[in-house]
Amino acid sequence: MGDLCDREKNTNVRISLPAVCFVWQIAMIILFGVFIRYNEESSPFWIEHRKANNISSDIENDFYFRYPSFQDVHVMIFVGFGFLMTFLKRYSFGGVGFNFLIAAFGLQWALLMQGWFHSLDYSDGKIKIGVENLINADFCVAGCLIAYGAVLGKVSPVQLMVLTLFGITLFAVEEYIILNLIHARDAGGSMVIHTFGGYYGLSISWMLYRPNLSQSNRLQGSVYHSDVFAMIGTLFLWMFWPSFNSAITDHGDGQHRAAINTYLALASTVLTTVAISSLFQKHGKLDMVHIQNSTLAGGVAVGTAAEFMLMPYGSLIVGFCCGIISTLGYIYITPFMEKHLKIQDTCGIHNLHAMPGVIGGVVGAITAAAASEAVYGHEGLINTFDFEDAFKNMTPTRQGGHQAAGLCVAICFGVGGGIIVGCILRLPIWGDPADDNCFDDEPYWELPDDEESIPPVLQYNNHMRNKDV
Repeated sequence: MGDLCDREKNTNVRISLPAVCFVWQIAMIILFGVFIRYNEESSPFWIEHRKANNISSDIENDFYFRYPSFQDVHVMIFVGFGFLMTFLKRYSFGGVGFNFLIAAFGLQWALLMQGWFHSLDYSDGKIKIGVENLINADFCVAGCLIAYGAVLGKVSPVQLMVLTLFGITLFAVEEYIILNLIHARDAGGSMVIHTFGGYYGLSISWMLYRPNLSQSNRLQGSVYHSDVFAMIGTLFLWMFWPSFNSAITDHGDGQHRAAINTYLALASTVLTTVAISSLFQKHGKLDMVHIQNSTLAGGVAVGTAAEFMLMPYGSLIVGFCCGIISTLGYIYITPFMEKHLKIQDTCGIHNLHAMPGVIGGVVGAITAAAASEAVYGHEGLINTFDFEDAFKNMTPTRQGGHQAAGLCVAICFGVGGGIIVGCILRLPIWGDPADDNCFDDEPYWELPDDEESIPPVLQYNNHMRNKDV
């Protein structure tokens, strides 16, 4: 793999951001006009549907069940992820602004891609959407925002849109394979969202390796106020993660159980993260990088098994283990990956999403394989694992194998897709920043006058190195 810095930087061909945005939005208007329509619960025919199905009240409309969860997930996507990426001292505009851009860009494409796989009405060839489609579109976008974390500050906005375009497409395909063909259950997306997004981003970062990135070392860290802003993103994500994991589960006990399991896993992760961070730092002090990120790992890892009978103590165990693994990942694995594997992971997504996602897939497989009628009841077992129609003869042991197969598919799509997309992003037409100009808002944003030129700020924190261990 040739060095990124050896590419021809002065090529006359450049794809501009305004052109991409205008062309894409016009394409979306046309495609939505052709394919997208309201579903029966969001169209004026809801009244007729209500009468035909003996639905007594409008409160039975799915909107009233799903919209509170949709609100929480939407806040996580735009505020949680956005502010979590503002830790770099000179890239806060890019962190939250480009997050805003690619999320709005991606959710439109996600409605189409997921709609073609899941919501297509073959009688008229239209995609019928409702509030659950909006939640799933946000989930789809989350995988690309995770990948963004690996290349934060090192790519142009046009490259991010290309990353998102292919990421949404790959996500829709792997989601269909895992959930529909393999019949794995993944309510909180440990496999479909976090494992895929994590390895997709890491593979792209590997393909875009910059051997001279040290030229931007002066900007590759945080200052006091940037870490405080990032902590805002952490708190929003932490508070709303139970909604994320339970948003599209079955009404009733499954949704209730998913919220409880996530709530407990997150709480357990916080205490473990604080303990490990203090234990491995000089003088027993805490590292804000760990508090911002590793405290969320339990929510990632409990996602697949969130609606299963994991039991409250099981959720605490998952959170406990992830707090340890994620924090040690920031201390030891991330520097190792940069030095020996040539993977420059700006936000440390390997420790927050990829590893906990794999753990979540394994926990889900074990929990599914151990399921029994004594624990779930006959109807509960069928409802939880959807043992109906073509899968009515499925057993819990076989379901555990299908869960493991789903995890393998997520990893393969993430790694393989990331390598292919990384090759595309290496083309010298995207206007990416030079090695000495990474992690800086100045090339892409109009900055306030008093921020245009400032003396170097002493590095306070760094997600990719830990010199105090």
